Formats: sequence, C-alpha cells, structure tokens
Amino acid sequence: MEAYERLIRYIGFDTASDEESDTTPSTACQFELARALEQEMRDMGLQDVFSDDHAYVYGKLPATPGYEDKTAIGFIAHIDTVTTGQRGPSPYQLIPDYNGGAIALGESGTSLTPEMFPDLKELVGETIITTRGTMVLGADDKAGVAEILTMCEHLLADGRPHGPVSVCFTPDEEIGHGASLLDLARFGAVLGYTVDGSAVHEIECETFNAAAAKWEITGVSVHPGSAKGVMINAAHVAAEIDSLVPGDQRPADTEGYEGFFHLTDMSGDVSHARMQYIIRDHDSVLFERRKQLMREIEAQINAKYGAGTAALTLRDQYRNMREVIEHHPETVEAAEAAIRAVGLEPVSNPIRGGTDGAQLSFRGLPCPNLGTGGYSFHGPFEHISVQQMDKAVGVLEHIVAWFAAR
Repeated sequence: MEAYERLIRYIGFDTASDEESDTTPSTACQFELARALEQEMRDMGLQDVFSDDHAYVYGKLPATPGYEDKTAIGFIAHIDTVTTGQRGPSPYQLIPDYNGGAIALGESGTSLTPEMFPDLKELVGETIITTRGTMVLGADDKAGVAEILTMCEHLLADGRPHGPVSVCFTPDEEIGHGASLLDLARFGAVLGYTVDGSAVHEIECETFNAAAAKWEITGVSVHPGSAKGVMINAAHVAAEIDSLVPGDQRPADTEGYEGFFHLTDMSGDVSHARMQYIIRDHDSVLFERRKQLMREIEAQINAKYGAGTAALTLRDQYRNMREVIEHHPETVEAAEAAIRAVGLEPVSNPIRGGTDGAQLSFRGLPCPNLGTGGYSFHGPFEHISVQQMDKAVGVLEHIVAWFAAR
C-alpha cells in the first residue's frame, strides 16, 4: 500500500483532540484509529505490537540477523488532529498532475492559490490531496503515521538489513500531551525522530522554549452611581495588563528566532476576568526575561489596585530541544544524508512552535523532527503531495540504512 493510500484511509477517522478534557486521550474517538493501527501493524508483521489504555500504539521491527548491535532508532507520529468547529471524517479531493493554478476547494467558495501558498509552485506536475474547504485534512499528522508504516512495510518486503526499529503513534499532540505518557522503556529506542513537519527537505532540531501564563483578575463591583474610589473593574484591569505587554512582540509582528507574547483567550466582567497567554522564545535567557516581565506586571497591578487583584500562574510547557540535539549530532547527520539520498538539499529551520520531540529529548530520547510533505496545517487550506510523501518514506528508509551501515 502506498503512503497516500494509507493517509486517505486514516483521515476517515475523526480524531480531533480536546484541550478542555482532563483525560488521555482527550477524546474517545482516538481509540478507534489506535485500534485500527494496532491491527494493521499485527497484520503487517511488526512485533511486540501493543496499544495501551491511553491510545498509544507501539510496535517493533527487530534487527535482521547480524545487525542486533546497531543503534536502536525509533519513529513517532501523532494520531490526533487539531480541534476545529467541524467534526467527523475529513472530506478530501485528489488533484492529479497539478497545473500550477488555483485549486477550488470543493464547493466552499475558497481556493488554494500559489500567491497565498508559494509551496504550490514547487508541486507542479504532482498529485495533490486537499481539503474541500470545510475542515482540516488531517495530514498533520496522519501523513507521518502513513509514511512510517509504509517504510516498515518496505523494509519487511525487501529484506534489506537494518538494526532495531521501533515505532509509536501517540494521542493528543495538538494539545501538548503527546509525549507525556510515552513509555520509553517499552519503546526501546536510543534515539528517535518525530515525523510531523512540513517540507521533506527540512530537519527541525530547534523549538521554542514555551510557557503558559494564566491570569485571574478579581474586581470590586458596586453600583456605578456610587463607584468613585471603590469600584475596580476587572475587565478594565485585564485590558491594562495587556497594554503592559510589549505590543510589538506578538505573533503577527515576529518571525524566525523572534519570540512573542500571545494573548489566546480573554473573558470577564466587572467582578472577575480571565486571560491566558502563551510565551515563546528560542533563547533561554530571553525566555526567562519574558516570564519575569509577567511577574513584574502582576506586582505592578497589585501595588496599584490592592493585593490579590491580579493572580498570575506561570507553567513551563517545553524547552528548546537544541540543548539536547547538539550533543547527539548523529541524529542530524543521518537525516541530512537521507535527504540528499532522495535528491533534495537539507535545510534546518527553527520551529516556531514545538513537537513531541522537544519533550522526548528532555526525557532522554534525542528526537529531531522530519517533514511529511504537507503544508498549511491547522486549517482548511491544508494540502499534501503524493510524490512528496513518497520522498518522505525514502528519507525514513535511508535513515534506517545509515544507522545499519554505521
């Protein structure tokens, strides 16, 4: 089975995760794909296949005889998709021999155009899978799942020598929990790769340092006719807090290695208000300064309006995995060689986000991120190339070969 055929099968499963849930997986529907993958892996001939109570699916490709002492490597992808207003299987369309023009997304009235999405210029002549304009496609990251299993199928069919290979498919990556319950002992790899990126020639081994900031603002609500000197309007205080956050350090004003403060949610009234930010920076020193600024704003507001008016909770989410990867250069060397082997020139860009690999790297599994051939994730413009998926499978196979020959 080709990788794109697997992807089309997998996007028929609704696996949207839910940030408001306190269970793992956050949505019961993720179990359906997990069970289907478990059966597929058993039928394929993978060993030690196991699906746990949290929808993590494990499997192994034991080393061919004589290669048991080679480095045990692993590949990881996530089964959940980003939460959107739409639920259910993802409607898709197949565009063969793409001509370089606009692609109408079903009957939605929207189109993919090379003006908006420059990657399309590189996909002329290829077969593209798109949404129908109503919801995400789900290639993030079902394409990674499809490519990993296609790689395993090829290795089993060809009989080419390889060292120990492990695979794991995780739930809830989109809400930041994908790596938290991955059993590294069961996984059994020394180093790994998440297959959850975009362009096939990209290697991602730098992420943001990330934190979440939650504000609870308590006001004093009295009749407005006699409010002077008494009322503290929590909604106004929330707006004041946001005004103290640098206005030129927001996602819409930053790129590359530039960090930001992002107000993701704000609600409230006179008596009570809530705000949530995410804080991001590649530089660990600047990251700590960003968190310190939030603490200083809290102290400033409470000095002005009274103790307890503003309560800030800061929670670290993940760290820049570069700190770990730089001590394991073989992970990048293998990926670079594999990308060149499929006819591409590797590039390494900082991720303006995070991956399961960031958490796993700090848990002891050095884990760069590889591309899947998909683009414009997290929205109805998501699309992926069949030919680029094939190249992604080739990259995985060449990584396995690199470690087998080492």
